[in-house]
Amino acid sequence: MSATVQVRPSLDDLRTLVDRDLDYLLPASNVYPESIHRAMRHSIFAGGKRLRPILCIESGGLLGAPIGLLARVGAALEMIHTYSLIHDDLPALDNDDLRRGKPTCHVVFGEAIAILAGDALLTLAFRVLSELQGAPPERLVQIIRELASAIGTPEGMIAGQVADLEPRRQPVTPHVLEFIHRAKTGGLLRASVRSGALAANPNGEDLSRLTTYGEKVGLAFQIADDLLDVLGTSAQLGKTAGKDKRQSKATYPSLYGIEESRRIARQLVDEACAALDPFAARGDPLREIARLLIERTA
Repeated sequence: MSATVQVRPSLDDLRTLVDRDLDYLLPASNVYPESIHRAMRHSIFAGGKRLRPILCIESGGLLGAPIGLLARVGAALEMIHTYSLIHDDLPALDNDDLRRGKPTCHVVFGEAIAILAGDALLTLAFRVLSELQGAPPERLVQIIRELASAIGTPEGMIAGQVADLEPRRQPVTPHVLEFIHRAKTGGLLRASVRSGALAANPNGEDLSRLTTYGEKVGLAFQIADDLLDVLGTSAQLGKTAGKDKRQSKATYPSLYGIEESRRIARQLVDEACAALDPFAARGDPLREIARLLIERTA
């Protein structure tokens, strides 16, 4: 009898899986009060790469966690990420009217509903995590703690957002720039990798390897994003291009130049892939994602 060949799900398959869970978990748009639920769904289903859920699924799958559990954690990650985008686009922060090629939440629904939609997504994410099936309670607590740390302060997304706001129109040191990128964007990407791994109850060495991968990929992703803001168009990006420079934001191209920023991003991806060497071919999906991050045009 021939061995059964397992077909690896494509990235599109994984996006579909996560979107199915998101559609199930979010209140329907006709549930009272309709405005908040329409706003939540507007931003969740406006598009997006679903990168954070995919990193979670691939890292957990590498260590043998069930895909259903990982997809549910991934859905919570996408809620957290979308909450951050809704709030980031508000007039008090980046003041953007375009996200994923569509009008931002506050443009469509007003600032008050947009703020509450972000709050509701964040709250729902932690409810979803608390109700996960297929993992012991102590592992769920580890995942919840991991994500709470990644999006809070003193070293998470909110801390990075504050550090990004404060130095505008002032010189930024390399140390501050790296902190902003690692905290504001890199932290949730690293936590996506680690939460998938934690769902599999990893040994210390495997978790350390995947943590290194997540840290390197998280910073490389934001450097690539900085470069796209300079080199891309609004049509390509699905958001307003060139805003970083107009707002005097701290970016790698503004501090290091375009070519050096590219070199740093490539080096980070090489280091991320090297951290996966002990996994041999099983690490190929994560290596592929890492390389796609610096080759993307949107």
